[in-house]
Amino acid sequence: QVQLVESGGGLVQAGGSLRLSCAVSGGTFSTYAMAWFRQAPGKEREFVAAITWRSSSTGYADSVKGRFTISRDNAKNTVYLQMNSLKPEDTAVYYCAADHRGYGSRWSNDYDYWGQGTQVTVSS
Repeated sequence: QVQLVESGGGLVQAGGSLRLSCAVSGGTFSTYAMAWFRQAPGKEREFVAAITWRSSSTGYADSVKGRFTISRDNAKNTVYLQMNSLKPEDTAVYYCAADHRGYGSRWSNDYDYWGQGTQVTVSS
């Protein structure tokens, strides 16, 4: 009965910022690795960022490195994605995912639980 609920998506101009949140309920959040994936229309789902539980180590796709920051607040059972310097090519549905093993891989098949997605649209 693990549930992930994303929020914070919306419309922003190129160069602007958004912060996505993902609240987790029904599980042991502090032991989960958390990740963000995204999917644009007509394209495959792609990895964006991940954070482990053991050391809070982070990893990023090359396309977002230096612009996006993933973080977690275990007291709030919430993971965040701070997105700065947004580009039109960042436009996609963003999905939050949890891996109960805590590894934080870049592969979608490694994740057990998924949110419903939140739309991010970046206008030029």
